[in-house]
Amino acid sequence: MLEKEKINRINELSRKKKAEGLTADEKIEQDILRKEYLKSFRSHVKGTILNTTILDPKGNDITPSKVKEMRKKRK
Repeated sequence: MLEKEKINRINELSRKKKAEGLTADEKIEQDILRKEYLKSFRSHVKGTILNTTILDPKGNDITPSKVKEMRKKRK
């Protein structure tokens, strides 16, 4: 996940934007930090999905084939 300092900075810029607005440099910084956060978030979600197996009530593996293919490519 993203470092605590970067998350705090994202939140700080968000509060400032609502209260008084951001300078051009702050808008650029906010955009860069948001993109970095989203990249990290998506990576963690993808990892969780790839490491999850779905079973039906009878215990049969019903994990989507797309996920299984992605697991094979990862190895």
